[in-house]
Amino acid sequence: MCSEFHQPNSFICKTFQTPSECQKEPGKETIRTALAMGADRGIHVDVSAKDSETLGPFQVSKILAALAKKENANMVILGKQAIDDDCNQTGQMTAALLDWPQATFASEVKVEGDKLTVVREIDGGLETISMNLPAVVTADLRLNEPRYATLPNIMKAKKKKIESVKPADLGVDTASRIQILSVEDPPQRQAGVKVETVEDLVSKLKESGCI
Repeated sequence: MCSEFHQPNSFICKTFQTPSECQKEPGKETIRTALAMGADRGIHVDVSAKDSETLGPFQVSKILAALAKKENANMVILGKQAIDDDCNQTGQMTAALLDWPQATFASEVKVEGDKLTVVREIDGGLETISMNLPAVVTADLRLNEPRYATLPNIMKAKKKKIESVKPADLGVDTASRIQILSVEDPPQRQAGVKVETVEDLVSKLKESGCI
C-alpha cells in the first residue's frame, strides 16, 4: 500500500512490505519508482510475518496516522481501496484517527493556500467540495497521469536513502481486532440443460419447481 505526504517542497512515498516479499523487496522497489518520479524521500514500513497475516485497514490506518504526525504532514493521499481485500476503509479511518477532514474518490484536487477544492466521482455524477488543510484524500483512477520516470532519475533514485521503520517504532500496535472463524468456498453451480423446444423448456421448469 502506498501513500503520499505533501508538505511545501516535500513529497514522501511510503510502502508496506511483508516478510514473504523480503527476498525481492518489492516494497522498496515501489519506493524507488516513486523517487524516480519525483518523490523526495521514502519510508519503508517493515511488518512482521505474524502481523502481516492479519494486517487490516485499521492497523494500516494507525501506521499512516502515526507517520503523518511524525512528519508533520498537511495532506495524506492514498488510493481509494486496496486491490487485495477491496475494503475502501483505510483513507476514512486515517482521517478519523487524525481528526482531519476527508475527500474520497477524488478525480481532481486543487490546493489554494490552506484550502483544498476536490472534485469527487459519485454514482450520480460529480461532486465538488472545499475543505481546510490538513486533510486526507483518496484518489480515483482519473485523479492524474503519473509522471514518466526518466533514466537519469531512475539512476539517482537508486542512490537515495530509504528510511526503514517498524510499527513499534511508531508506537503502533498491529494486533488484529478481527478473528476469522472459517473460510468456505461458495456452493458449486449445477450444470445447465439444453432443450430443443419450448415445450421441453416448460417441462424442465415445472420439474425444478420454477413454475
